[in-house]
Amino acid sequence: MKNAVIGNNRQKANLIVLGAVPRLLYLLQQSSSSLELRTECAVVLGSLSMGTENNIKSLVDCHIIPALLQGLLCSDLIFIEACLRCLRTIFISPVTPVQLLYTDPTVIPHLMSLLSRSQHTQEYITQIFAHCCKTPEHQTVLFNHGAIQNIAPLLISPSYKVRMQALKCFSVLAYENAQVSMTLVNVLVDGEQLSQVFVRMMQRDKPIEMQLTAAKCLTYMCRAGAIRTDDNCIVLKTLPCLVRMCSKERLLEERVEGAETLAYLMEPDIELQRIASVTDHLVSMLADYFKYPSSVSAITDIKRLDHDLKHAHELRQAAFKLYASLGSNDEDIRKKITETENMMDRIVSGLSESSIKVRLAAVRCLHSLSRSVQQLRTSFHDHAVWKPLMKLLQNAPDEVLVMASSTLCNLLLEFSPSKEPILESGVIELLCSLTQSDSPALRVNGIWALMNMAFQADQKVKVEIVQALGTEQLFRLLSDPDTNVLMKTLGLLRNLLSTRPHIDQIMSSHGKQIMQAVTLILEGEHSIEVKEQTLCILANIADGNTAKELIMTNDDMLQKIKYYMGHSNVKLQLAATFCISNLIWNEEDGSQERQDKLREMGFVDILHKLTQASDPNLCDRAKTAMQQYLA
Repeated sequence: MKNAVIGNNRQKANLIVLGAVPRLLYLLQQSSSSLELRTECAVVLGSLSMGTENNIKSLVDCHIIPALLQGLLCSDLIFIEACLRCLRTIFISPVTPVQLLYTDPTVIPHLMSLLSRSQHTQEYITQIFAHCCKTPEHQTVLFNHGAIQNIAPLLISPSYKVRMQALKCFSVLAYENAQVSMTLVNVLVDGEQLSQVFVRMMQRDKPIEMQLTAAKCLTYMCRAGAIRTDDNCIVLKTLPCLVRMCSKERLLEERVEGAETLAYLMEPDIELQRIASVTDHLVSMLADYFKYPSSVSAITDIKRLDHDLKHAHELRQAAFKLYASLGSNDEDIRKKITETENMMDRIVSGLSESSIKVRLAAVRCLHSLSRSVQQLRTSFHDHAVWKPLMKLLQNAPDEVLVMASSTLCNLLLEFSPSKEPILESGVIELLCSLTQSDSPALRVNGIWALMNMAFQADQKVKVEIVQALGTEQLFRLLSDPDTNVLMKTLGLLRNLLSTRPHIDQIMSSHGKQIMQAVTLILEGEHSIEVKEQTLCILANIADGNTAKELIMTNDDMLQKIKYYMGHSNVKLQLAATFCISNLIWNEEDGSQERQDKLREMGFVDILHKLTQASDPNLCDRAKTAMQQYLA
């Protein structure tokens, strides 16, 4: 059987169909079988698992995994290695549920104890760990069973395969895991710090796979906070190594992994973004990601060309991700990116690609560039970027929607030339529907975009927003559990209630509900920022001609303003004083009656006290208000 199936997928499938697997597993598990027989069975099963994904599914369905794990309890090394080799092949297949490694809690510690048996056990076990560590829970299980102490010495094993698999283990253990990363920093391998071992593995004479994986380990340790971003091993070693991986000479998957890892490394750090942007012409090097593979590529291997044509979209995705990361903070880098040949056209066509990953990466890149006032005014306008963006917002999955709507928020800022055409395209309905989403991020973006849209807008747009959103939804958002949603909704209200005719009109139709909402927020358990924003809305209402009566006839509200004028926080005192200032302003009808009523309520005494305040702004505002009484 063994000789028949080696290298022959058809024969493997035949044997599986004929029911060989349960019989082989039976013989493998019989204690009466000789060791030679059990080993031969494990070898044949190992060969069957080398076939197609369907073969592996059949083997897993026959419960091969528990049988082989049970086999590891035998003391014979040759048999253990045969079982491990088969387990390794099964676990690295995408169709095998990795959870099967963790069902029996005795398995992981037993595998750790087998690491010392031979180079083969080291290679297979570390390969299994590297493939089966997919979640934070998996990381914790492996960490708690001593993965770090047991695997670290393997980094200097004489076998390249063992060194490589051990390195891969560390990259999956450290990913977004502070506990593992902080431990790794202090590990010594043969008297040398682990990070230095990784640095040595990134040298140019090492195999590319090793350089790249070592760079990933250091990247993950850095992102988890275990290594500083200005540490030499990051700035002088890891970053240049990852930039090298992006060059034309590298294979497609190396370029993809290099770019994605580099994007992740510098995402939060402006200094690393600046350094990367001037390393090895990275910005123009990435432009080649869009031209590969072309029909004139120098690929002689036809299989390779076929593979790369199928995976070219991964390159585009990686380039967009890296551009997004590079341009997330620095204005000069953004300019450099948009001036790269056909860059805006590439982003626009990326927004409508069939691959969801490319669309997401393109919109991330666009979002990063949309943080620039200059780009909003120039390249965004020239390429009518808003059109494909609006199209993308129709029935996209949530992660794309979040990025696309964030970008739209920036395109709706008052200095953006795209604001007008977007308004005319009927975007208000779309944004109102986002505010009803289950996802807090989408609710925030929907309301944020409406807030930007309402800023200094004409009456027509404001009325449209209020009608489309509906007062019920507006007040639902004012009691949203997410503080960001609440803050942006208050911002929207503040923008709607600006300029007197607008204030009076909105308050005449919705005054009662708005005053109720303001009362609820001022009485509730909210942050200083939320209350300050609410008092600013009240100050806007106090600025209306007819609207101010809604405050003057509401003694409860006046008592609240009084309370906040004496609050311990200066911001709240300022905002409350501003309300009073607007109510007693001299040039307006009925100011005398309002002044008298507020004097009777004791506001003049409070203002007088505030003119001696230590905060200069508060002191000035109180003095300005007092002058209204003297005039």
